[in-house]
Amino acid sequence: MEIIAHAYIARQPHLTRANQPEQGPKLMNSLGLSVAAATTGSPFHDICCYGAGIAGNVFALVLFISPLPTFKRIVRNGSTEQFSAMPYIYSLLNCLICMWYGLPFVSYGVVLVATVNSIGAVFQLAYTATFIAFADAKQRVKVSSLLFMVFGVFGLIVYVSLVLLDHQARQIFVGYISVASLIFMFASPLSIINLVIRTKSVEYMPFYLSLSMFLMSVSFLAYGVLLHDFFIYIPNGIGTVLGVIQLVLYGYFRKGSREDRLPLLVTHT
Repeated sequence: MEIIAHAYIARQPHLTRANQPEQGPKLMNSLGLSVAAATTGSPFHDICCYGAGIAGNVFALVLFISPLPTFKRIVRNGSTEQFSAMPYIYSLLNCLICMWYGLPFVSYGVVLVATVNSIGAVFQLAYTATFIAFADAKQRVKVSSLLFMVFGVFGLIVYVSLVLLDHQARQIFVGYISVASLIFMFASPLSIINLVIRTKSVEYMPFYLSLSMFLMSVSFLAYGVLLHDFFIYIPNGIGTVLGVIQLVLYGYFRKGSREDRLPLLVTHT
């Protein structure tokens, strides 16, 4: 598996070896920034890339299935009660954007970003559909409208990136949107962190979900660094820092806290 810069050159006939800029041991990434060519596709590098990406997929799956107890409760009670659909609506949009970034139409060599977000989009769509099925009439209309908006925004991003931009500009355009989306998603636990500090209790910050988010962020941080992909390692670096903060707070406040009960992604209105 080649790194992104190699793959991009290989698929552009006009970028021959003769007219590549002289960078010595450096290559130019999609941002036009010089990055070290640490490897030429050695087996060890490939194993590390695949290992980090697959680990990220596994840890992400734990996060995707975490709301299942909540939706079992919704189905059992036949009501959404006071639960909010917003985390699932936003997560769906985030997964769609990141999935698009990981596809060859936009980026080469980051297929594991596409796989994890494809799976995530299916889960979030299923959660949203279940919420709509058991919501009251007012909530059903509101959430359905938001769902159509999500697909409208995603469709607009796809149209602009495919029709109006060449491949390099497309990667930068979608990459910055995905970074903004991921940073916003990783910042969402800040409200949980604030709650833990105020209440001095980790009741609403489940340890295993916090650990999974941390491990997922670390895995994709490594994946992005190994591929020299700014759009992967920056947001996941931020996610790693937030994960460390959550785990430190858990260790500090866990004494005297009741058993964890609520999934991390569940919020109440």
